[in-house]
Amino acid sequence: MQEKRNIKRIVYWVTIGILIAVIIACGSMIAYKFITDAQEQDFYDDVLHTMPTMDRPQIPTGATEATEPTEVTEPEATEPTEPEDSATPPPFHPESDILYGYRALYELNNDMVGFIEIPGTVIRYPVVQSPYQANYYLRRNFLKRSATCGTIYVREACDVNKPSDNITIYGHKMTNGTMFADLHKYKSKEFWDEHRYIHFDTLTEQHTYEIFAVFQTEVNRTDSFNYHLFDDADDAAEFDRFVNSCKLLSYYETDITPVYGDKLITLSTCDKSMEQGRLVVVARRIV
Repeated sequence: MQEKRNIKRIVYWVTIGILIAVIIACGSMIAYKFITDAQEQDFYDDVLHTMPTMDRPQIPTGATEATEPTEVTEPEATEPTEPEDSATPPPFHPESDILYGYRALYELNNDMVGFIEIPGTVIRYPVVQSPYQANYYLRRNFLKRSATCGTIYVREACDVNKPSDNITIYGHKMTNGTMFADLHKYKSKEFWDEHRYIHFDTLTEQHTYEIFAVFQTEVNRTDSFNYHLFDDADDAAEFDRFVNSCKLLSYYETDITPVYGDKLITLSTCDKSMEQGRLVVVARRIV
């Protein structure tokens, strides 16, 4: 009898020890993720703090129509300097063509294709693209190092400079509220009323987009809306089908309906309220 008690006592304390070890391991992993995510955001904060402020074309009032991009006048005192330890290949764009506010970021990573900002949110990040490897930046930071937060990136099939009829841009919904987490606020029409404009610049042009649909969907299902696969429309009918599908699924009506010839961006992030869920914000270019 005493032997059985001893065995039970040993099993009890071994079980307790294992549970404590698991709790410590889980806590350490959570703490590590929190610290590394904070460090990633600190990197962006430091870099963006030193980024020159650029004048932005005025947003039209009332009903809007797409307009030609506004040329940015460059201050004479912002001539770029080549880093002494630069070993990067020649940039895709001639350095003189890149907007002066984005040159320093582009020198850090030549995969940079643009910059996204939504006034009134934390969304203010450089945007990258890896045309030859799908989802390359899903778990890599702007400096191409492993990071759970990833980087805001464009789907590999899209052409930012042409541009494609629709440019799909991905970003994580981080638990600390960074990256594309603020997109979930657009489930509220009141939030859309006050934050309907998105600034998405290429390296050489400034553009503003107006959100016309916000919806939730599931991916990797045979009956799901494959919003992320739409890049260029073969004709007006295909373009209209995409727009109508977005508006049909939208949480609310915005009274904005893009027409064939308009240029769109689609912002996509995770939505854990459903399996393989995505929260999608779609906007048309107005400037």
